[in-house]
Amino acid sequence: MALKNKLGITDSAELAREEERISKARALELFEKGLLDTFEVGTFQGLAQIHKYLFDEIYDFAGQVRTVNIAKGNFRFAPVLYLQAALENIGPMPQSTFDEIIAKYVEMNVAHPFREGNGRSTRLWLDAILKKELGRVIDWSLVDKDDYLLAMERSPIKDLEIKVLLKAALTDRINDREVYMKGVDASYHYEGYDVYKTKDIKGDMNNARGLT
Repeated sequence: MALKNKLGITDSAELAREEERISKARALELFEKGLLDTFEVGTFQGLAQIHKYLFDEIYDFAGQVRTVNIAKGNFRFAPVLYLQAALENIGPMPQSTFDEIIAKYVEMNVAHPFREGNGRSTRLWLDAILKKELGRVIDWSLVDKDDYLLAMERSPIKDLEIKVLLKAALTDRINDREVYMKGVDASYHYEGYDVYKTKDIKGDMNNARGLT
């Protein structure tokens, strides 16, 4: 059964395809319009702005703190009862060094503040912090899916593995469109979304809207 959505889709596979298509187009807009540079950096508010932009056409809960408990495999994310307090603690965490930024990212991942779309929005949030503080972003196309997911699964206990993995993929090509688009594709690939390539999405969306 599909999550309740604005599109009226009840089939989960169809919803996944439309979610990928629409939110990847929105992700590209974030880059092309320079919107990521206008959002708050390193705060939940900034993350909520990213999430809302990506998913507002699809879900009523876009940008809003979830009201249900969620889990992935055997890992349970922050319980709703403590979620708001967790987010308030994450915001003030330092972010002046790479290690501090990744530690903050790990804590936000444990919080998983939204009902859906956490990983994809939080990786953009992480890159925004790295760009502002260090003049770097992660080239996600260099980060293997299995290595990343395993490192993230272990990160609440020990974050050295994810720090080593992501540090090796840092690049100073912070305004490179190709790096960004490949990064979006990799980010979606981690979550099992592989139907569309970001570089092809804009034309598809324009055709759908009669804007060719």
